[in-house]
Amino acid sequence: MSDKPQDQQADQVEPQGVKKVSLADAIKAKLAQKQADQAAARANPKAAGNANQTAKSQMTKKVNNQRRRTGGS
Repeated sequence: MSDKPQDQQADQVEPQGVKKVSLADAIKAKLAQKQADQAAARANPKAAGNANQTAKSQMTKKVNNQRRRTGGS
């Protein structure tokens, strides 16, 4: 074994390229990304419209006939 405590050894196991981010910084980054997406959607509504689900016609809707099948009143 080595003379170093275990928590110092655990720090060496992590890759050097990974940077720890605090929760507050992560939330701020996510909020900024969300606001940027909303601004882009407002600037070009036709491009953002593809992400929204289109409404279906109620003429093709299947009728729920459970009460008729089960004989309930």
